[in-house]
Amino acid sequence: MTQRLDAQQLADRFYHSPFIRWLNLSVKEVNYHAQTLTVTVPMRPEFERKADSGQWHGGPLASIIDTVGDFALGMLLGQGLPTINFRVDYLRPAIHTDLTVVATVRRLGRTVGVADIDVLNDHQQVVAIGRASYATTLSTPEDKK
Repeated sequence: MTQRLDAQQLADRFYHSPFIRWLNLSVKEVNYHAQTLTVTVPMRPEFERKADSGQWHGGPLASIIDTVGDFALGMLLGQGLPTINFRVDYLRPAIHTDLTVVATVRRLGRTVGVADIDVLNDHQQVVAIGRASYATTLSTPEDKK
């Protein structure tokens, strides 16, 4: 039986991953009924496309999209999941803005789950969207015997 992850448990998982901790994600809302996870991310100079531009580079955006999509499913299953496939569409530059990222679980299947991820700027404009699929088959220590 799996156990859902609450906001504090997600924050702990984020903190204990060096890469996710470096991204500085903050859990804003966990909604099990809507199957959504909302996370905020502050802009930092390390995320800039060009020094002193204030414009987000696509690499950190892609990493954030993948991570938040993963944990939208993971909050329902009790752990992070491996990514199977992932895509992102950049719709407009994100400049001088923190981000709000909302992942919605579209399918939570026995072996594969799918999440759609919206990235919004401070004006609530969508700057990027992503869709990813993740392996939902969870292994347990008993499975390895």
